[in-house]
Amino acid sequence: MWRTSWLGAVLLFSSSAGVAPARPLLRSPERAARALAGTLVAYTKHHGGDRRIWSAVLGEWRDLYVYLPPGYDPHRQYPVLLWLHGIAQDERAFVDNGLLAFDAAIACGRLPPTIIAMPDGSYKGRPGLLGPQTLWLNSDVGLYEDYLVRDVWAFVQAHYPVVPVRQGHVIGGYSGGAAAAYRVAIKYRAEFGVVFGLSGPLNARWMDCRGRYFANFDPCCWGWRTDFSRGRAPVGRFAGGAVVVRLRSFVYPLFGRGPESLPQIIANNPIEMLDEYGVRPGALAMFVAYGGRDEFNIDAQVESFVYRARQLGLEVTAVCDRRGRHRLREAEKFLPRLIDWLAPLVMPYSPY
Repeated sequence: MWRTSWLGAVLLFSSSAGVAPARPLLRSPERAARALAGTLVAYTKHHGGDRRIWSAVLGEWRDLYVYLPPGYDPHRQYPVLLWLHGIAQDERAFVDNGLLAFDAAIACGRLPPTIIAMPDGSYKGRPGLLGPQTLWLNSDVGLYEDYLVRDVWAFVQAHYPVVPVRQGHVIGGYSGGAAAAYRVAIKYRAEFGVVFGLSGPLNARWMDCRGRYFANFDPCCWGWRTDFSRGRAPVGRFAGGAVVVRLRSFVYPLFGRGPESLPQIIANNPIEMLDEYGVRPGALAMFVAYGGRDEFNIDAQVESFVYRARQLGLEVTAVCDRRGRHRLREAEKFLPRLIDWLAPLVMPYSPY
C-alpha cells in the first residue's frame, strides 16, 4: 500500500490493415473549461470496441489518442505534436493533464491549429506502478523506440495531413517521456525540428566531482557515473528521505546489472548524444522546464545538459521553478510558458 501511495505521488504527472475506423471521443465546442473545443479521436479499447493500432515492431495492438484542433479540415496540412507520457502512465495521462491547456490556446488563437498524438508507451499496454518501465527505449524490455518511430509516427503521417516539413514536427513529454523526446529528436533530426521536455532526466550519468548524485550542478565540480552495478544506490528521495527510489528500479530491467549496461546508457543519454550525433546550432529548437527541488535531482541533470548544449553553441530555452518538485501537477504550471515558446515556431506551418 505504501508503495502505491508514494509512487502515485512521485510519478503522476506499419500497416493499418485490420484497424477499425476511429470514432470521435469528444466533440465539445464552446463548453466550459473542462471541455474540448477540438476533437479527440480514440484508437483505443477504452470506449466501447477495440480500435487500437497495430505495432509490427512489438507484435501487438496499442492504444493511441489523436487530438484534432477546432475547425479541422482534412484537406489542409497541420503541424503535429507527438506527446510522450512518463513512467507508470499511458496515453490517457496527457488527456487528463495538459491537453485542455493546448486546446484552449488553439481555440483562442494563441497557438496555431496543431494535431497532437498521444501514444501508449507502457509495458505490454498495461501501465502500472510495478514492473518494467519502458522509458520509450530499445532495451531488454522491448523495442519501444522503434515502435514509436516506425509504428506510431508512421501511422500519424499516413492517416493525417501533417506538414511535410521537419520544423513543423514537434516531440515532447514529461519525466521519462521528456528524456525520450530528446533522444528521438536528436537521433531523428530529419523527422523532428522542435523538442521540449518537462522534468526530464537529460543526463542519466550526472554526478559531481566527489561522486555525489544529489549534489547541485557545478561546472567546476562535474563527474560522471560509470558504475551502474550498485543497484541500491539512491536516485530519488521523497518524504524527507523516508522513501528512497533505487537505481536498480530503472536500470536492471532495461539493461541488466552487469558492465554491459554502461555503454547502453551512454548511447541513450541525451547530453552525450549531442556530441555523438553531431547536433549543430539551429538543428533543433529546444525547451526544458524543471523544478529546483526535484526529488530525482533532475535539476542538476537538466542544468548540466543546458551547460553542455550552450558550450556547443546550441540554444536552449530553460525555465526553472526553484521550489518545484517532480510532480505532474507542478509540471503543468510550465505549460503557458511552453505554449508561448512553441507558438511562433509552428506559426509558419499553420493551415490558415
